[in-house]
Amino acid sequence: MLIMVAGPYTAPTEAERAENLRAMNRAAAQVLSKGHIPVIGVNAALPVVAEAQPLDPYQAIMDISLALADKCDAILMLGESRGAKMEREVFRRKGLPVYADLNELPPA
Repeated sequence: MLIMVAGPYTAPTEAERAENLRAMNRAAAQVLSKGHIPVIGVNAALPVVAEAQPLDPYQAIMDISLALADKCDAILMLGESRGAKMEREVFRRKGLPVYADLNELPPA
């Protein structure tokens, strides 16, 4: 399965944002070790947004993340944030699995 890993990214400091991203990447590594393909929207979006320098970076990040969410089979929620909730809603609308724990993932 193609599984989106979602959780808080935005934070007051660069160090906190980096730690939030590390947490998502650690979880994604575990998703991969279970035989699934992990996707993190912000990982795809950040380099593009840095290069493009859009007027609204948050909106650009969310546009990319939500487009990716639409292609995934399930989502693993690591925590709550405005963006993560928007990503989760994509899966709920489509009736696709929303997981809250790595142990809930089915065998690949």
